[in-house]
Amino acid sequence: MNTNTPSRTQAERADQTRARILDAAVRQFSASGLAGARTEQIAEEAGVNKALLYYYFKSKEDLYAAALEFVFDGVRTSSLALLEAGASAGERFLQIVLNHFDRSYSYPALQSLMHQEMVRLHRGEEHRMEQMAEKFFRPMWVKLEEVLEEGIASGELIRVDPAQMRYAALGANLFYFLSAPLTRLAYGTEPLERGELEHRRRAAIEYLGQAIFIDREQGTRIAARVMAETPMPETSGFRQMPQEFRAINTDKVRHK
Repeated sequence: MNTNTPSRTQAERADQTRARILDAAVRQFSASGLAGARTEQIAEEAGVNKALLYYYFKSKEDLYAAALEFVFDGVRTSSLALLEAGASAGERFLQIVLNHFDRSYSYPALQSLMHQEMVRLHRGEEHRMEQMAEKFFRPMWVKLEEVLEEGIASGELIRVDPAQMRYAALGANLFYFLSAPLTRLAYGTEPLERGELEHRRRAAIEYLGQAIFIDREQGTRIAARVMAETPMPETSGFRQMPQEFRAINTDKVRHK
């Protein structure tokens, strides 16, 4: 039995090294883009030499593709876990909306990578959004609409187009962050300050509790429970991947 211990240890170390490289790559690509990021800096930040980096990834482009998968796989896994939980359909939807809101400010590296790929898509440049959409976003959106259809069929949620409900809820989150610079200029407030974020995330969930549930009292109770069970995460900037994504992705990197 002991003869397998060294190989297991070696495999674990390889997994940890690969995860460190990907973690550093996410930060560098999100900050500087594919063209601006330097593999030397990624290797230095990961604590490996450049030759070892190229042992795991054949090229800078391969590393970039792996970094995108590293990020979006975590989003898909955590989102599907919420959507497949044992709560009612309405509660699961509120949890997804709150998770989306929190991810929008606590993991800006994800938002930056997404924005970069969307720009490349709109410019007609080589991009990876088609693969990301099929592998990660489509399964999440299909499952989300199934959950909403379940809530409508059970009589918990109002009878409207599920896709419109998704657009309205997640779109409101996106608009809040995209319009933050304009809000700052127009109102003289700081929408990304922690107190403002706390207020907006609470208001978003309370609104949905009143707007999408047939029984508004039930919706109010569910919204309050979701808020109580989901504390606001710390903001992290580009320097730290939130623990939920780190834990998910460290398990995923083995033998990819």
